[in-house]
Amino acid sequence: MRSTAGGTRAWGRVLCAALLLPALLAGCGTDAGTAPEAADGTGGQEETAEHWRPEPGVDWQWQLSGRVDTSVDAPVYDIDGFDQDAKTVAALHGGDRKVICYLSTGAWEDFRPDAEEFPASVRGRSNGWEGEWWLDIRRTDVLEPLMETRVEMCAKKGFDAVEPDNMDGYLNDTGFPLTARDQLRYNRLVADLAHRHGMAVGLKNDLPQIPELVDDFDFAVNEQCAQYEECDELTPFIDAGKAVFHAEYELPVADFCPESRELRLSSLLKKYELGVWRRAC
Repeated sequence: MRSTAGGTRAWGRVLCAALLLPALLAGCGTDAGTAPEAADGTGGQEETAEHWRPEPGVDWQWQLSGRVDTSVDAPVYDIDGFDQDAKTVAALHGGDRKVICYLSTGAWEDFRPDAEEFPASVRGRSNGWEGEWWLDIRRTDVLEPLMETRVEMCAKKGFDAVEPDNMDGYLNDTGFPLTARDQLRYNRLVADLAHRHGMAVGLKNDLPQIPELVDDFDFAVNEQCAQYEECDELTPFIDAGKAVFHAEYELPVADFCPESRELRLSSLLKKYELGVWRRAC
């Protein structure tokens, strides 16, 4: 979902409930955007870490609703961590894909199997979607073990990375007096949890804090930066050799793909329900 100060624009999530990397993508390796083995055997920057790090420009598919279509010709998939099982992840790996685990880390969802484990004291105001409320991210004593259990679930299912959503509560009317410092602390905690379990992690939206968080995250996930004329704010990730997975919902591809190619973003046109349908730049 996309959220902004003064209100929530909750795009990109409906609550109802390739196989080869294109050769034209400059700078990408042979494994879903990972750099190839270096001559000295170190594997370069992308292989020195214990977890995957996608490079700028790598293509992707983002599907958070419906039965996952594993036939889409994209080397990176981003799918729901609760709804999808280890067999789906394994099937995607069998097609030489990397797989990202979508989780909500900044909002409570009453439809998740662990919902009752979140005390009422950490639940704030609605984030604009039925069944979702902002979390008091200051309460890391409560949230850290809960989020670690979720991240561990992703790792056990075989995911390569985590996409933690609702990571910019401090910009919204959450019901809690959250500050930018609170958000930095919490976002770094979530990044550390993913790394602790051997997975990459992406910064979801939260554009104002990119300069401070780019070193803590392995890629970015952004919604509608072209529509809101914000895409330049994502360049610190590109400059660091890290992918920016970007989606638009309302602009035709002709309006944002030229800039996306110039900035080396991994851009898609998607429908709000984030089903199978996509148009890649």
